[in-house]
Amino acid sequence: MPSTHARSPHPHVPGRPRRPSPLGGRRPTRDDLARFASDDPDAIDDVLPLEDTRLRLLIVGVNPGLWTAAVNAPFARPGNRFWPSLHRAGLTDHVVDAAAGLTAEDEAQLLDRGIGLTNLVGRATVRADELTADELRAAGVRLTERVRAMRPAGAAIAGITAFRTAYGLRKAVLGRQDPETVPGWPADVALWVVPQPSGLNAHENIDTLAAKWREVWDSLGT
Repeated sequence: MPSTHARSPHPHVPGRPRRPSPLGGRRPTRDDLARFASDDPDAIDDVLPLEDTRLRLLIVGVNPGLWTAAVNAPFARPGNRFWPSLHRAGLTDHVVDAAAGLTAEDEAQLLDRGIGLTNLVGRATVRADELTADELRAAGVRLTERVRAMRPAGAAIAGITAFRTAYGLRKAVLGRQDPETVPGWPADVALWVVPQPSGLNAHENIDTLAAKWREVWDSLGT
């Protein structure tokens, strides 16, 4: 993998306000996790810049897990390969440890490099397969609307099964997608689907995930 890291095209990009971790900077216990399974459609805050800053890459998770909701930080559960693979791909300068929450410094690093994070569905569940098809289809419509408004250079959805359901594309495969297959998707926003980085995905490891992130990043230019 390349050893050079993503450079910051927009230094000191201000982010949208985010709530502190509900647990005050500690990792959740097993007893903590149960109370974060709810119907709250905004279980965690996005990592996004203020309205006037264009992203290079919008990363879209499927939905928050309970650990992620407990600390209000994306891909926070230990063992998730998202942050290690992002670093190995050269998109961050160190492996982010979000297990107790996302630091202001790590949030700034992402935004300064033009990377934002959100989810298809905002409510937290133990597993992504607890989401209903109706939820995912509605989420697909919302994401398309948001992308049309935000106009990032590219968007990468981390989960092929959720993508297929959200957009009714049962035969879709991982990799770059044809925007014309998604109704309303802007033609000038590249659309990718990358693997779900959870440790439950036995088909991928940190190296294979990193290779896919690097391919996405390099495709979006500078």
